Amino acid sequence: MDLEKQPSALRASDADRDRTADILREALAEGRLTAEEHSERIDGVYRAKTMADLEPLVRDLPAAHRRAQGAADAPEPAPFRPSPGVVPPVADENLVAVLSSSARRGRWRVARRTHAYAIFGSVEIDLSEAIFEQRQVVIKAVAVFGSVEIRVPENVSLRGRGVGALGSFEVDTLDSPDQDAPVVYVDGTAVLGSIEARPRRGKIVRDLHRQLRKHLG
Repeated sequence: MDLEKQPSALRASDADRDRTADILREALAEGRLTAEEHSERIDGVYRAKTMADLEPLVRDLPAAHRRAQGAADAPEPAPFRPSPGVVPPVADENLVAVLSSSARRGRWRVARRTHAYAIFGSVEIDLSEAIFEQRQVVIKAVAVFGSVEIRVPENVSLRGRGVGALGSFEVDTLDSPDQDAPVVYVDGTAVLGSIEARPRRGKIVRDLHRQLRKHLG
């Protein structure tokens, strides 16, 4: 038997049983099941070995269909790399800090590709109030005895690929619930330095757009 073509034949996990039990508890609270029916089905949940054993226990309950529909409607995660040809290989903007500091913050238009170089210095790139005019944005960061810090709104997607040679490269992978939200790709190399990219909590693209419309009248 081909299990890939028979998902109901997959072995049930403890998490699968717990989710099914939650649906039954909700049905009991709503009066859709009697206490006796609930007890019988709960016994079946913890005896179940496969997904096929669990499915009939909640087939007639609307909560199971709502959860299945929610899973079907969930957006696909952003791709790990930008689409070919969308982001140019040459930087639209360069930020350089040599024995100094450089920063981009506040309300500014994000370039398709930004290069940041911190040589015995620091670069800060704060996108939390920036204006995104394209969906895919690349930031290439190089830190040599320096640091590059990147902050993004919490409802964009964030991807990273890099290396730390006697240094650190840290990107908090983030998936936006909105499939059309911007995607920020961070490529970096840290040599005796650090590169860090994280979301800034409480900052989202939607709020910025509303504020910008108000500012421009």
